[in-house]
Amino acid sequence: MKNSIKRAQKQNLFCVLPNGRILSKRLSIIVTFVLCLVFADQAHAQRCLPGMQGIQVTGGMVDGWHSSDKKNELGYYFGLSMATYTKNANKWVFGAEFLNKYYPYKTDRIPVSQFTAEGGYYLKFLSDRNKVVLFSLGGSALAGYEISNWGEKTLFDGSTLRNDDAFIYGGAITLEMETYLSDRVVFLLTARERILWGTSTGHFHFQFGAGLKFIIN
Repeated sequence: MKNSIKRAQKQNLFCVLPNGRILSKRLSIIVTFVLCLVFADQAHAQRCLPGMQGIQVTGGMVDGWHSSDKKNELGYYFGLSMATYTKNANKWVFGAEFLNKYYPYKTDRIPVSQFTAEGGYYLKFLSDRNKVVLFSLGGSALAGYEISNWGEKTLFDGSTLRNDDAFIYGGAITLEMETYLSDRVVFLLTARERILWGTSTGHFHFQFGAGLKFIIN
């Protein structure tokens, strides 16, 4: 009787203690979960490191919000650039931009187009801890060429357009917000003031728009 009781106690004891396979599986699950958390944190920390580069495409409106009833004053722009991050999420930005602005003339409109190349430096002045949302202020130098009415100097009513095509130069001040949609895709909101000389349409043009940046390394 005593021997049978002892055997029963031993069996109960072994039933309570998990075997080696179950214990190792549980440990593996716990370790995997912890590593996922660690690597997720590291993934956020990998954003905006020095040397990282991104191709960005932007577009928007020029000199105000335009609608169908103001089509003769429409202004828009498109840009393509490369951003290279430095320390503290600051960055160099080099690229090209096309800007087109219409000017009313009687019942028609005259387009004035600017093709510019630019290079500048952006300082990050605000961001959250995980670098999901960042705000930067940048200054850029611009140079390019301006074309009025695509080079056609005779207007529809026989008048002659006296605006000459010309080289233009100057700079721009840009306020930019970056929002990471993923570690490789960034949504951009921008507002900038261009100051150019050599143009026949005034020195100042205000731009606002949106874009996407694709991190390539």
